[in-house]
Amino acid sequence: MLNSSGILLHIAGLWTLSTLDASAKWLVLAGVPVLMVTWVRYLMHTALMTAVVLPSQGPALFKTRSLSRQLTRGVLMVLSTILFFSVLRRLPLAEATSLNFMAPLFLMAMAPWLLNEPHRLHRWLGVLTGFAGVLIVVRPGSPLDPIGVALGLLTALTFAFFQIATRRVADDPPLTTNYYGGLFGSVALTLALPWFWEVPQLSAGQWLLLMSTGVTGFVGHLLQIMAYSRTQATLLAPFSYLQIVAAATLGWLAFDQLPDLTTAIGIALICLAGFAVVLWETRMTIARTMKQK
Repeated sequence: MLNSSGILLHIAGLWTLSTLDASAKWLVLAGVPVLMVTWVRYLMHTALMTAVVLPSQGPALFKTRSLSRQLTRGVLMVLSTILFFSVLRRLPLAEATSLNFMAPLFLMAMAPWLLNEPHRLHRWLGVLTGFAGVLIVVRPGSPLDPIGVALGLLTALTFAFFQIATRRVADDPPLTTNYYGGLFGSVALTLALPWFWEVPQLSAGQWLLLMSTGVTGFVGHLLQIMAYSRTQATLLAPFSYLQIVAAATLGWLAFDQLPDLTTAIGIALICLAGFAVVLWETRMTIARTMKQK
């Protein structure tokens, strides 16, 4: 039976994280340094987890089977955030989000070598279809910043490595992994403060928006954890592509930016490639489960 509450929590988490992205885009366009936005985002996230989660979990929150793997994941998490916020400075929200959807396709392409998974034709077809969508989005004559596009693809590649690192700490509780990611980001960026510290000239409302990035990041990830605790990942995966709807809507409302028809076709092709592969993988998983019964 399909668990609708898990699906609704997943979608709510995606919209919340898109709100974080829209806030970050507004802030970097207002002149706030990317590293400053990232630092506040992780600092608030860690503070909220410490206040809300640590009292109930206690020392168990810090127990991990591999601290080095958690730190590796933390490095990739912070790097992907910095890169994506840099992309948001240069590209509209919908286009930036769509390029990030190349991450699962990159992951599938690398899985045979990095995760010892078998080569599968449908995965490679998905990767090629996704790249075709990217080529349409960045076609000659496209108004998109080529540096932003390059950074977008680099973000997707980094996020794919982040997903691999996340799989390698799967034996740890999700809250532990989430806490270590935020904690590492807070500590690393705090140590780097002398190299990027700059107090932006913001109004009270703008400071509130800056602080909210940590809140939306915390709430978005918490909703995702709750969703995955109620519903299988294979059932939730196809709904992840609804985030492009959130990104396009928020891009239109906050920045009056909507993709043109050709760009929308490219974005749809990227999402269709990932969606089709996810459905095929889900079908294979169900078939294997039926055979084992």
